[in-house]
Amino acid sequence: MFKNYLKITWRNLVKDKTFTLINVLGLSVAFGVAILLSMAAFFDLGYNNFHENGDDIYQVYTVVQAPKGPEATTSQPAPLASALKEEVPGVANITRFLEQEALTLYKEKEINFDAAWLDSAFFDMFTFPVLKGNKDNPLQEKNSVVVTENTANALFGAEEAVGKTVAILIDGVEEPFTVSAVIGNHENQNTLEFDIAIPFENHEGYANSIETWNAQYHAVYMQLQPEISVQQFENNTLPLTQLHYSSNSERLKRDGAVPNEAGQFFQIRLLPLKDIRFTSFGKGFAEVSRAVPFLILGVAFLILFIASVNFINMSIAKSAQRLREIGMRKTLGAQKMQLFFQFWSESLLVFLISVAIGAALSFLLIDEFRTIFRTAISFEMLMSPTIIIGFFLVVFVITLVVGGYPALLLSRLGTIQSLKGKLETSGSNRVRNVLMVVQFGIAILLISGTLVLWSQVDYMRNKDLGFDKEQVLSFPIDGKKNPYDAVQLLREELAGNPNVLGVSASDNNLGRGKDGSQSTSVWGFDYKGKGVRTHALTVDYDYFETLGLELIAGRSFDKNYPGDTQAVIINERMAKEIGETDPLTASLPMSESLRSPIIGVVKDYNFQDISKAIAPLTFFLDRESGLSYAFVKVAPVNMAKTFDAVEAAWKKIEPNAAFLGSFLDENIDNTFVREKKMATMITSGSILAIALSCIGLFAMSLLIVAQRTKEIGVRKVLGASVSSITVLLTKDFLQLVLISFVIATPIAWWFLRGWLENYENKIELNVWFFAIAGILAMAIAFFTVGSRTITAAMQNPVRSLRDE
Repeated sequence: MFKNYLKITWRNLVKDKTFTLINVLGLSVAFGVAILLSMAAFFDLGYNNFHENGDDIYQVYTVVQAPKGPEATTSQPAPLASALKEEVPGVANITRFLEQEALTLYKEKEINFDAAWLDSAFFDMFTFPVLKGNKDNPLQEKNSVVVTENTANALFGAEEAVGKTVAILIDGVEEPFTVSAVIGNHENQNTLEFDIAIPFENHEGYANSIETWNAQYHAVYMQLQPEISVQQFENNTLPLTQLHYSSNSERLKRDGAVPNEAGQFFQIRLLPLKDIRFTSFGKGFAEVSRAVPFLILGVAFLILFIASVNFINMSIAKSAQRLREIGMRKTLGAQKMQLFFQFWSESLLVFLISVAIGAALSFLLIDEFRTIFRTAISFEMLMSPTIIIGFFLVVFVITLVVGGYPALLLSRLGTIQSLKGKLETSGSNRVRNVLMVVQFGIAILLISGTLVLWSQVDYMRNKDLGFDKEQVLSFPIDGKKNPYDAVQLLREELAGNPNVLGVSASDNNLGRGKDGSQSTSVWGFDYKGKGVRTHALTVDYDYFETLGLELIAGRSFDKNYPGDTQAVIINERMAKEIGETDPLTASLPMSESLRSPIIGVVKDYNFQDISKAIAPLTFFLDRESGLSYAFVKVAPVNMAKTFDAVEAAWKKIEPNAAFLGSFLDENIDNTFVREKKMATMITSGSILAIALSCIGLFAMSLLIVAQRTKEIGVRKVLGASVSSITVLLTKDFLQLVLISFVIATPIAWWFLRGWLENYENKIELNVWFFAIAGILAMAIAFFTVGSRTITAAMQNPVRSLRDE
């Protein structure tokens, strides 16, 4: 019997090649894209899952009840980790973690590695397999380091890495370290990436900050004992915060801050390791959102849904052509279950063929997909038995539901009704109409989302940020030389180049350069009996001129004024923070004995991500602090040639350092990679949704025109025009699209408004985004259906009636 089912199924599919091809094409594309999107979503959701103790590991963050509302930070003071271990019960392991570049030297090689400064307990907590060397305690000695396999190959090549001595530049001094272990590479699905691990005690400034609770500059990760809950531990930290943060609490109380529900101004909280990638702290607490990977899964589901709707609608529409077959089978004794399996087997075969083609498509497109969405997915992810079983289970369920509904509808028809060739269409048409409304509603939702997302990305890309981003080149200052000396040498090297308009430097980049780093420094102090917090930026001479920043009062730092090394410049927001009528008459307390006069006020500019509000900022010309990034302003002509000249000059100054130059507009673009990824994903989903919807509409129009051929001929004989017949055949579809628009628009508005609330600088959500989406959907539907109906309406009515 099964062999007979397959034979009949194959004959029916081959007999109607057009609709078989349409179904297979739509389902194959949908399955191929859904496989890739699902892999990307599950790849994101799998971050940090490889750690064996991951369920018990947390990042420590602190919630401060500031006068303007709660503020959360993951930056912690150096003594906190040891205090938690000693004073709070429930800590199994704890480690500090600071990610920072470290210039590493071995023989003639000088390489800037991404370094993690951490405590020895790190390797007891996290699962980073030791390939060679000390497996029990890789960082047992203060002068030992652990390197990844890639780092060992870059430094030592084929030589044995364990036992080798390297020099690391710390605070301008080359300190010797011995490689104690080599661990496996861990670039994928890991938020704690590093090339080399160095004991935390070696970090510059550690000796001065070990007892300082006001210097917050690193993260803390902790492994809880199994019997201790998160709530218990957080409650147990209250005595610690009362003891060590008492003076800060008094200041907050003085400035009008409101304590939390426990009556505290400081609260230590724990964030699960697996939530770190999806967490933001913008609203004073840890806000965990897996919206992006679930959005990707949602788009995959919607694409499959649209393709499935096409299949259901075409199966129901074509059912009228098989009524006499059903009646004859029932007359000869066929049971409902036999008919059901016959029709369902046809659907199953189409789905299996589509899944196979879709899997092949995903394999062919995976490289392009990885590039577009900046993901490291691979088909190795699908090799686990759980994934394979889950995949086939999903396919089976989709086939059962999507193929089973038309099969059930046909198998339940009465014998007499089937032999007469009549099908009660009201119920099936109602289902078809509902499905088409949902289908086009999804398309309108995705189109409006595409328009809003790309508008927001374009707004962020083109917004005036308050500095010259098109003509300024930035790159990290890597190398052995003192950064101030290196920048001065760069000025001298480029002095004769007419296309170089300025050279300066600072301790932080604008945007995210090729090294991928982005950081900020916050300084707090008391000013006239009130606590003040400001971002701090150390700069070199000519910084404001090079970046095109506008001074609205006072002057810039000047080499002709030696006292400027003790002075500061502030932005407008900082001027409001201190509340002086004339900020140039004020001075800020650098310490108990030293006050720094304010010599200038710079116009506010976006020095952080554009999604954030402009915060208070103070500029220092502190020759004792380091510089991390150089900035070169170039003329708008021959920019590529000037870029090469800057690279050549830097190679001459630091021949062993990599040149990672990029223009600031590129850096700014890199700060909203997530938005561009979402926009690209929604755009791709919209195009595919519209394409699949058009395929379904076109197929439906073919069927409806075929069913109404005699009606069209009669109407033409009676004098109906081509336009009236076209309107008659298309108006039902356009009404469905209009209903879809009415339903989808408020849903799209609600979702997009919520998404835009995450941005301080955002576009206005106006009605045109949704109107354009509706007009596009309506026009696409009209041209898809109209192209076929016009052709039918223009045919000779005599031939239509004769053929019928």
